[in-house]
Amino acid sequence: MKKIQILLIFIILFILGCENSTAQQKNRQFKNFKVKSKNNVKSDNLIEAPDFILADLKGNKIKLSDLRGKVVMLNFWGTWCGPCRREIPDFVKLMDKYQKDGLEILGVTLTSGSPENIKTFSDKWGINYTLLTDIKGNETQSVTAVYGKATNEPIRGIPTTFIIDRKGMIQKRYVGPRSEEIFYRDLKLFL
Repeated sequence: MKKIQILLIFIILFILGCENSTAQQKNRQFKNFKVKSKNNVKSDNLIEAPDFILADLKGNKIKLSDLRGKVVMLNFWGTWCGPCRREIPDFVKLMDKYQKDGLEILGVTLTSGSPENIKTFSDKWGINYTLLTDIKGNETQSVTAVYGKATNEPIRGIPTTFIIDRKGMIQKRYVGPRSEEIFYRDLKLFL
């Protein structure tokens, strides 16, 4: 009986943590942004992507603003999230095809364990893009909160992905998994 209760709790937490009703909506676009941070610039209903520093799996510090001039897909995800895993092969294909055109994919890895554990997962799945994690504590959670606040829409479900153009402006937000074709349809305007 105790095993069944634990299993039910795990299933409920998995469903709530990975997806919610927001994740079922298709191709959300920003409407009326209300930027409250003085560091974000509003321009034609676009928001400057909040800057951050996180660590890659080797411990190198990666600063988003250092990627200006590239088109960035910023993906909030977790190794434990089934819908997030569905996107991985599509991200791998996108990097293979469009990295030479200036595409950079950053995966902000949420609550997925140590960099070593994430690296093992990455190797198993053949991930060819940069995965980011905490430097000292909970920086990935802070970045998640900052992006929710900046876009006036909290990140409640993962995967959540942003397309950031070469000037550092957020062009698109997706909640829930998408295919290579859907991502490319929106990316090609900026590559």
